[in-house]
Amino acid sequence: MPRRGENLYKRRDGRWEGRYRCGTDLSGKAKYRSVYGKSYQEARQKLILLRTQPEQNHSSGKQTVRELFREWLAAIRNTVKASTFANYSMKIRKHLLPGLGALYYERLTPSAVQDFIAEKRCSGLSAKYVADIVTVLKSMAKYMKRVHGYRSPLEYVDIPKVHKCEKKIYSKEQQSALSDYLLQNLNPTAAGILLSMYAGLRIGEICGLKWQDIDFGSRTLTVRRTVQRICTEHGTRLNTDTPKSVHSQRVIPVPVPILMLLKRFACAGECYLLSGTEHLVEPRTMQNRFRSVLKKAGLPSVNYHCLRHMFATNSLQAGCDIKTLSEILGHASVDTTLRAYVHSSMERKIECMNLLMKKANLPSDFPSDENEKTV
Repeated sequence: MPRRGENLYKRRDGRWEGRYRCGTDLSGKAKYRSVYGKSYQEARQKLILLRTQPEQNHSSGKQTVRELFREWLAAIRNTVKASTFANYSMKIRKHLLPGLGALYYERLTPSAVQDFIAEKRCSGLSAKYVADIVTVLKSMAKYMKRVHGYRSPLEYVDIPKVHKCEKKIYSKEQQSALSDYLLQNLNPTAAGILLSMYAGLRIGEICGLKWQDIDFGSRTLTVRRTVQRICTEHGTRLNTDTPKSVHSQRVIPVPVPILMLLKRFACAGECYLLSGTEHLVEPRTMQNRFRSVLKKAGLPSVNYHCLRHMFATNSLQAGCDIKTLSEILGHASVDTTLRAYVHSSMERKIECMNLLMKKANLPSDFPSDENEKTV
């Protein structure tokens, strides 16, 4: 027999009918539908199945993508970092609203999203950047489905595949040439570059580093803040905040030689390492200084982040275990370290192949560098 509140009853024709809520109409009033079964159990099972599915609120059809993005941004403003919110807002304002904002949400079909993706790729944007844009749209759609029960238009959308290329890092000779130039032209900027080379700091972290963050007694530094220029509706602005994740707030042992170099420029109080004053050097300026250093040292131009890649690769090759390296870099997972920051140079590949040959059980008369005959 039906229980109280199940909304199940037996009809005059002998069938059982169950009613369930299926959403709301344009006025916000609840809408209901019915299921039928030859028995109470059959109708009850149908009702249970339908009640576990999200409500399909058809009032979403009268809301535009622009209106839903406005609601989503208001909901997440206080749950994400300022830089993340600015990044989402910029992608929405610059790409998603001009392309999809005027559409009613019910017209945001998989084919419409695929056409949007194709248009962005044809405009010259990389697969990675377009995938990031679609990820923002996907996040909004997930929120609307979770909060309002709206269907997701991205369920069958193919997001552009991103083919990651191995990052180019300097050879051992080039790294030595960079270190030599920095030591011969030592100043706070050179000291900051050396610190990034041998401690793996990001450019925003080195720009936000203050002298009070360095403990010469314990020979450590603490990463407490990062500096980033973020986009707003009225241009860009510098944003100083805590690092990108909880794991990025970390204590790093500083190699003694680097620590001794830093002592030459140490200041008291709230002074920043790169400037020696209470005014910071922004990442864009530091990147330009880095390019100038490379040019004067006769080295090919690379992004500042290349220093972090070099640090990770060199640390592993020197015997550092992956877990320790991951914590020094401030990663939440060792997978991130292996996937994004560990690179094998040609020199290292040759070393590995030579190690394999040394372990191989080859005949004693097998040719080697010493006894190879010239044909």
